[in-house]
Amino acid sequence: PRLVSAAKDLDSAKMPAGPFASTVGVGRAEPQWAELNRVGGQPGKDGVHAAGDKTEGPLDLGETVMSGDLGTAPKKVDLLIVGAGLSGAVLAERCSKELGLTSLVIDKRDHIGGNCYDYIDEHGIRASKYGAHLFHTKFERVWEYVQNFSEWIPFDHRVRGMVPDADGAKQLVPIPPTQETVNALRLDVASGPISSEEGMQAWYDRQRVTPPSGEPANGEEAALSRVGPLLYERVFKHYTKKQWDKYPAELDASVLMRLPCRTSTDDRYFSDPWQALPARGYTRIFENMLLGDPNITIRLNCDFFKAREAGLLPEHGLLVYTGQIDTYYSAQGMPPLEYRSLRFEEEYVEEPPEGFFQEAMVVNHPSPDVPFTRIVEYKHVPNQPQAVKEGKVKGTLIAREYSKAGGEPYYPVPNPANRELYDKYAALAAKEPGVAFVGRLASYKYFNMDQAILNALEMFDNLKEHGKLEPKRRPEDFGPGDGPK
Repeated sequence: PRLVSAAKDLDSAKMPAGPFASTVGVGRAEPQWAELNRVGGQPGKDGVHAAGDKTEGPLDLGETVMSGDLGTAPKKVDLLIVGAGLSGAVLAERCSKELGLTSLVIDKRDHIGGNCYDYIDEHGIRASKYGAHLFHTKFERVWEYVQNFSEWIPFDHRVRGMVPDADGAKQLVPIPPTQETVNALRLDVASGPISSEEGMQAWYDRQRVTPPSGEPANGEEAALSRVGPLLYERVFKHYTKKQWDKYPAELDASVLMRLPCRTSTDDRYFSDPWQALPARGYTRIFENMLLGDPNITIRLNCDFFKAREAGLLPEHGLLVYTGQIDTYYSAQGMPPLEYRSLRFEEEYVEEPPEGFFQEAMVVNHPSPDVPFTRIVEYKHVPNQPQAVKEGKVKGTLIAREYSKAGGEPYYPVPNPANRELYDKYAALAAKEPGVAFVGRLASYKYFNMDQAILNALEMFDNLKEHGKLEPKRRPEDFGPGDGPK
């Protein structure tokens, strides 16, 4: 039955041979846009690989690390770090390398890397356990930093969507919408296809709806003021409902005010100057950051709250907490913060036509007649193991994504009630002695990977300069994260 459903999805559009590519190469945009990506060649260094380990997947961390047994960990450390994701790993690495501080990093999961964790599945395909991760940044400091822990391959992320045209027939088109999107869907183009940026701008100007009060009062008014009704109905309205279980009219205007309005033919999802994938996966970054450092000890399958209750935590100078801030204060009896989560329905498709299930790594499904939000096909990315790139793996792994309430916390729900509640938690945290609350879950803010890294680096700067591990800027000052895509 799973393969039958895959065939149905395949029937809906023509799928070209081979991985998503351009004349520049696999995973690259067309030349005029690819040249805007400053990543060239394969920069960076992978210490594990350079030392002779040719493993493609995650390293075996050994029984001691996996045991969660704090009895075998140091009895006293400078930093007790809760969470082995980006924020915790950056702080452990920086504090060790620059200040010689010792850290015990604990995580209730059975792997390092947090939500960035990727692995090689039984068929030999590199996949992400918690959904696709695409590294992109405008921060040169972050780009320089991450090159210390991985080699990198330039990658211009491009998304396609199955979107109904003027007659209701679904077409595979670029997302965010470009000139090609409007032309392929035949949306108000009676005067002929759009062929210039001026023509696309004029199209937007005809479409946009000014909010009744002048300023958007909710997400729907924001979206209509940005893209107009034709794109709103087809691309954004129902996709938003699936992601948030709320229609745009029920959400803050801020959620949809950042809808991208492309006038060019640039079909890249991101416009940052550095866009790349780690050559041997994201997990390798964390292995190079944390493993083999005598100042850093790791214990996985270790629940901080249970260990604290049992009196098993080591003596420590500072607690670095990267988990949910509301969970930390659950004993206070305050309500939990609201998150949206994701469910992944994975399927291995045996020998699809031409070896691929769909045209691109990510194909969005914004229509209400499809329950999932998008399908990710990992085989498209250029950091797959060599056997995949050589076509020796005939099948392909896809993951359908469904948004849901409850489960792993992915996306904070932006509304006044949640912001007010978070402010109460933040006030408690500000008075908590000996504890630094760091990262996405502790800040109730969706950080992109580069934002999480920069936040941790700047907190380290403060520790080094002023003796306090605290942020240099507020979470909202980083700007919006990618959020649900």
